[in-house]
Amino acid sequence: MAHVHNAPKEFYLEALDGFLAAYARYVERVPEASGVMRRGGAVPGHVSVVIGGGSGHYPAFMGVVGAGLAHGAVVGDIFTSPSTEQVYRVGRALDGGAGVLFSFGNYAGDVMNFGAAQERLRREGIDCRTVLVTDDVASASIDEREKRRGVAGDFPVFKVAGAAADRGDNLDDVERIAIKANDLTASFGVAFAGCTFPGQDEPLFTVAPGTMDLGLGIHGEPGIETVDAMSANELAAVLVEPLLAERPEGMSRAAVIVNGLGATKYEELFVLYAGVAKLLTDAGVEMVLPEVGELVTSLDMAGCSLSITWLDEELEELWCAPADSPAFRRDSGSVVAVHAGTTSAASAVATADTAGVEVSAVVDEPVGPEALEAATAIRAILGTLRDTVVAHEEEWGRLDAVAGDGDHGVGMTRGIKGAVDGADASSGGPSAVLMSAADAFADRAGGSSGALWGAFLGGIAAELPNDRAAAAAEVAVAMAAGADALQRLGKCEIDDKTMYDALRPFVDELSARVAAGERLVDAWTGAADVATQRAAATADLLPKLGRARPLGERSLGTPDPGATSMAVCLTVAGGVIAELAVENDG
Repeated sequence: MAHVHNAPKEFYLEALDGFLAAYARYVERVPEASGVMRRGGAVPGHVSVVIGGGSGHYPAFMGVVGAGLAHGAVVGDIFTSPSTEQVYRVGRALDGGAGVLFSFGNYAGDVMNFGAAQERLRREGIDCRTVLVTDDVASASIDEREKRRGVAGDFPVFKVAGAAADRGDNLDDVERIAIKANDLTASFGVAFAGCTFPGQDEPLFTVAPGTMDLGLGIHGEPGIETVDAMSANELAAVLVEPLLAERPEGMSRAAVIVNGLGATKYEELFVLYAGVAKLLTDAGVEMVLPEVGELVTSLDMAGCSLSITWLDEELEELWCAPADSPAFRRDSGSVVAVHAGTTSAASAVATADTAGVEVSAVVDEPVGPEALEAATAIRAILGTLRDTVVAHEEEWGRLDAVAGDGDHGVGMTRGIKGAVDGADASSGGPSAVLMSAADAFADRAGGSSGALWGAFLGGIAAELPNDRAAAAAEVAVAMAAGADALQRLGKCEIDDKTMYDALRPFVDELSARVAAGERLVDAWTGAADVATQRAAATADLLPKLGRARPLGERSLGTPDPGATSMAVCLTVAGGVIAELAVENDG
């Protein structure tokens, strides 16, 4: 929904005024028309490429008016074709003596109005041609390509046509190149939620919770199928398959676009692109200067699309050519062979569990049976912690969202999964295994929790023996060293409302009980109870550090997520230690 507007009926005109004011260095208004053109107007002796359509699709269409792209754009009301008169005025203003190429998506209103304007211009002696963009595979079969509508495949057609016109190609060649680009372009999209007109309370269409609509157009047109929500990699396969099915024989290089439809964040698009890149690479496709972002949107629609333009030498040169417009820029350095279908692109694709981080095997010095047994015990503790953290991920995220950014549960899950992988990659004794786990936790989790837990586990590992199991007193010393390392890095104190509020009381209680002669399992259990109590007590504290500090009042009554997760992890670790103690006694 558009929250910023004055009179909804004037929305597109006011948006046009603001665009012209913001980007006067690129564009100017076409006199007495609802349209924009490059600063300075038509270039004498050069073909002008004029694009256009309804508003609501920015940066299509006016955002891609500039060098190496379109020369002008006609702007209609939201999702509404501009009138014949407006198209005529923009086309006439941009005649530089070499003709005008109109290009736009294949929609009935646009076809009629651009077509009528073209006939008027021809009667006045201006040579005009039209290339319809027909890239949406969901709207018609390949045998009826002329019936397909134009979606995000608009952009590569506009890009190559504009580049051809700028290098001085005549109208016949600019038209031929645009037709070829369109014939070699295919797109497929998906919607997760509908779009809403400015001033309206309800979206044009809805998508049921837990589902997605495949084949949605860019005006809220019905999709071809409603399916259950799926992972990014599964969605990548759904989008790639129909486009590869239309791959021209013998072509392996392609311009690839993952396009956001208005409300899908760039980070989400990058996750999707990782899956797309792997599938295309596996299919032998070399991706040339791929683009990820918003190029053809649909107001605030949540959704995305995949477009592929197959490239021969001529199209590749034009696709890579420099461009400079308000919404899209490509410098001359991009022409250097930059292809994302290489090993580096493929290796960037990872499962959600590994989050893109590879854990290399750690080569350790050979150790004896006692050390291997102790290392196995550490792996058992970490494995149980992983299961526990995953089970608490949403709960800890909710706690963190009260006064923070809500990512504590996700970060802990990434970190502990990394720690398990790191431990499994080490063939050393207990100290080496835990140090490998510490490094992997910090690397995988990132953020403050990753750094602090990495320091904590690393501090413990540094004090543990590597050739045997640690005695109770050694465990207490190692845990204290871990707490000290965490404190030094985080510069935290008791009552700052951090994980240290649970950890330091645990360490102090554990040390006191071990010094008094208690068995490790009993001392640990008693200390974990203290940590749990102190974590709960953080609900009465105001945060003094981190992102929660500015919103500290909001967190009153809510325990600190870091202290909570620390207490849970310490308690669960104690349970595994108890189980191992029973096995060893047996």
